[in-house]
Amino acid sequence: MTVKLAYGKTGLEVEFPDGPEITVVHPKYVEGLADPGKALRQAMQDPVLSSPLKELAGSADKIGIIINDISRATPYSVILPAILGELEEVPDGDITLFIALGTHRENSEQELSGILGDSAVKRFRIVQNRCEDKSTQIKVGTSSFGNELWINRELYECDLKVLTGFIEPHFFAGFSGGGKAVLPGMAGLDTIMNNHSAQRLDHERSVWGVTEGNPIAEEIAEAVGKVGSCFLVNVTMNKDKEVTGVFAGDVRSAHAKGCGFARTFSMVPVPRPFDIVVTSNSGYPLDLNLYQSVKGMSAAAQIVKEGGAIIVAADCWDGVPEHGLYGRLLGESKSPQEVLEKIRNAGEKKRDQWQAQIQAKIQIKADVFVRSNNLTDEQIKKAQLFVSSSIEATVEDLLAKYGPKASICVLPEGPLMIPYIERT
Repeated sequence: MTVKLAYGKTGLEVEFPDGPEITVVHPKYVEGLADPGKALRQAMQDPVLSSPLKELAGSADKIGIIINDISRATPYSVILPAILGELEEVPDGDITLFIALGTHRENSEQELSGILGDSAVKRFRIVQNRCEDKSTQIKVGTSSFGNELWINRELYECDLKVLTGFIEPHFFAGFSGGGKAVLPGMAGLDTIMNNHSAQRLDHERSVWGVTEGNPIAEEIAEAVGKVGSCFLVNVTMNKDKEVTGVFAGDVRSAHAKGCGFARTFSMVPVPRPFDIVVTSNSGYPLDLNLYQSVKGMSAAAQIVKEGGAIIVAADCWDGVPEHGLYGRLLGESKSPQEVLEKIRNAGEKKRDQWQAQIQAKIQIKADVFVRSNNLTDEQIKKAQLFVSSSIEATVEDLLAKYGPKASICVLPEGPLMIPYIERT
C-alpha cells in the first residue's frame, strides 16, 4: 500500500508492507467554496452578532489588521483583498498590518511578500510583534487567572482591530483562529508564558478540540475583550488548502460557530489504539521546523498505545529552529522525564517551554521517530527523538519489535484532524 503524506511542498510517498493491518485516516473531505471572495464579502456584510465591517470602519480613525506569520497557511491572497474591499473608503495611511508573531521569529521581506503579496507590502505599514520588547507594549488589564495582559501598544491604539486567521484543531488551545491573533499573536512575552504555563498545559481541558473550560482558551477570550473594538474574519480549509467556510463578526461568537463547523470534519473516530502511528505535520508551511512538528506528534499521540511508536515526517526547512529555547530545553536534559521535572518545578518560566513539555509527555507514552530531509541525525537525537532515515525501514524495524500483526495507523494530513478513540 502506498500512502502520500503531506510533507513540505511536494509530499512524501510511503510504501507500507502488505502483511499488517493498516488503517489510513483522513479528515472528512469538504469541497472548497466556488467563490471564496464572494463568501468573504457576504460574511463581512452580514456578520455574526456584529455590525458589518464597513459600518464599523466608518467610525474608526485607525484600523489594525492582524495577520498570521509564515508558519500558517492562511489564504491571504483571498482574505486580504476581500477585507480591503470593505475598507475601500479608509485611506491606506490609516491601515496598519500587524504580523502576529507571538514568540516566533520575525518574517523576512520575502516571506512577507509571500504572505501578503508585493502590492500590500508596498501599500501598507507593517508592524511585526516583538514580544520581548516591553517598550512596544501596554498593559490592558489582568485576567481572571491573575495574568497581566500586555499587548502591542500600536495595535491597542487602533480604533478597530480586524483579527484574521483560519480555524483548525490546536493541541492545547482547542482550535486555532479567533482570539489567538491577539494572545499569543500580539502579546508580550510574560503574558504569553503565563498563558502557556506548565500548570495550564497540564490541565485536563487544555487539549485538542476543547475551548469551553480550557484555561488557555478562556484567557485568550478575556484578552480580546480588553483591547477595544474587534471584528473577526476567519476561514476553514480542506487538505487542498481551499476555503470551505467563512466566519466573521463578533470574535467569540463567530469563532465558536467556526469551531463547530470544523469539528464536523476534523474530529475522526478510530476503533482502538494502535501500536504504530505514522503522521505528518500537514506539510508546508506548518512543517517548517521541529518545534511546529510537535503538533503532528501530538495528533498521533491521541491514538497510539502506551509503549507504542510514532513516526512523524516533517520537512523542517527552518531547522529545530535556532531561535528560541525549545531545542536548548530538550538538549539540556537527559530524558523526557527530566524535561518535565525541570519545567514543572522551575521557579522561572522559559520561552518555548510549552512545546518541550508537550513533546516530553508524548515521549513518555511512546517512542517518537522523525523523518526529515533538513535535520541532521545529531539535531534529532539532541532533541531526544529517534532518527528515521526511511519510514519504510523504521516500520520494518518496529514490526520486528511489536510482531507482524502489529496495528498501524497513518495520518497523512497530521494535525489537520483530531483522531480520537471511539468509546462504545
